[in-house]
Amino acid sequence: MAKIKDVIAHLENLAPKSLQESYDNSGLLTGDRDAEVTGVLITLDTTEEVVAEAVNKGCNMIVSHHPVIFRGLKSLTGKNYVERTVIDAIRNDIAVYAIHTNLDNIRSGVNHKIAQKLGLENTRILAPKKGELLKLVTFVPLPQLDAVTEALWKAGAGNIGNYDQCSFQLKGTGTFRPNEDATPTIGSAMEYEQVTEMRLEVILPASHESKVISALHESHPYEEVAYYLSTLNNINQDTGAGMIGDLPEIMEPSAFLKQLKNQMELSVIRHTTPAGKYVKRIAVCGGSGSFLLENAKRAGADVFITADIKYHEFFDAELKVMIADIGHYESEVFTKELIYDILSKKFTKFALQLSETVTNPISYF
Repeated sequence: MAKIKDVIAHLENLAPKSLQESYDNSGLLTGDRDAEVTGVLITLDTTEEVVAEAVNKGCNMIVSHHPVIFRGLKSLTGKNYVERTVIDAIRNDIAVYAIHTNLDNIRSGVNHKIAQKLGLENTRILAPKKGELLKLVTFVPLPQLDAVTEALWKAGAGNIGNYDQCSFQLKGTGTFRPNEDATPTIGSAMEYEQVTEMRLEVILPASHESKVISALHESHPYEEVAYYLSTLNNINQDTGAGMIGDLPEIMEPSAFLKQLKNQMELSVIRHTTPAGKYVKRIAVCGGSGSFLLENAKRAGADVFITADIKYHEFFDAELKVMIADIGHYESEVFTKELIYDILSKKFTKFALQLSETVTNPISYF
């Protein structure tokens, strides 16, 4: 039977917690990691109503996008909905797990889901992150090269954009002399050795460091494995904020807005004046995305779809891009489907259910 920690491990393998923003609070917020899973309820927000729904459906785990505990709690007296929700979850032995900005910041995450809903093509991350990549260099005797390389690839190394199994290999000579306490794979104690080796270089996400280094030690034939890691300042094409892509065909702005309203099931769109007669390139950011407006402009977006734009921020469009504010809940509600798809590919022994509770605190008249 799967445990809470197994579900967490699967989610964090795809969206490591190290990718969350500094202000965020993703992760396990309540519950026992070692408890067996009876069912998982997937939601955008965790509220008192959602906890009650989990109880009624026999789910002892809630996976939400937004963390119900966002700022520090100094008491649990039930004075607000956050404290009451946490109390209810603890009282009913329900694990609450949030996968927030770390899910925003991966290529196949929240913004990719929005891009899929809009039918965008040629998608890429709008603001890729820097400093998220490492380079591993190690030295492997020729007979074991394939085994070590394959182990590193399986652990998550060697991926660059749309390519995997990437490496650089250079033949050379390694020298060493084992001491009297060594048990060398090649050679004998106190005897100088020269061995033909391959210098093997691979790139890996910093979040996969421990997994890749473990794979290196497990697959490498030597008692003492020589390697070094370097932090790269390269942008990581697979992590970052927002996404940009192209519509299959150009559209008039009014027609696009009608289509957007239908595709995202919207009641209303707040938008600025179109920047041109037609739209083709679309930038998106689920949730509060005003910080990406300049990125959208530089990328040549005709429309920037996001939420929580303030009045004066609409002026910043400056007729260079049309801002379309579709609402925070509306921009991210389909994240529930994304999380369901991620979990359903791995877990089939317990029920996965999409929450039926509408957690949008905003109504439109």
